[in-house]
Amino acid sequence: MTKCSPWGVAWGGDSNCHAGSKKEAQFLTNPRTDKNAAPSISKTIPQSWARSKAFGSADRLASWAGLCPGNNESAGKRKSGRTRKGNPYVRRVLCECAHAASRTQCALRTKFQNLVVRRGHKRSIIALAHKMLRIIYFMLSRGTYYRDAATDYEALSVQRNAARWIKKLIKFGFLPDPA
Repeated sequence: MTKCSPWGVAWGGDSNCHAGSKKEAQFLTNPRTDKNAAPSISKTIPQSWARSKAFGSADRLASWAGLCPGNNESAGKRKSGRTRKGNPYVRRVLCECAHAASRTQCALRTKFQNLVVRRGHKRSIIALAHKMLRIIYFMLSRGTYYRDAATDYEALSVQRNAARWIKKLIKFGFLPDPA
């Protein structure tokens, strides 16, 4: 039996001792959200808050976490706006996940590459963390898993299972034995 830490993570690195393992499984489908980040996010953003619309919208959740873009405009000129302090734990974890997601083959990487040219590295990381938090909000409120727009899941399934399917077809006599 594994012993759990106060944060819900097993001391041996196994994450099977929390009550919200379905919710954390949802988080783990998000790109580059690892076993250490999922419990941190799930403990600070309870699923009941997203389902009961305690935040009201993903923008309010981003504001609570301190990941909303600052807005300072005067006389038609946009000045640099600071992000607010918000929840430092969620912000740090999501910025770390965004930094990792910027190095993967997913839709978030293309978003990061488009932003880094115009805004710079650090602002692009904050924008990517904001996008990831919006994704998490909609995953929690709808109860769904993350589906990347840049990934063809059907081709991945065929690639992973083709050898097994062919063996079964040969075993049941639908295909001739190649030997």
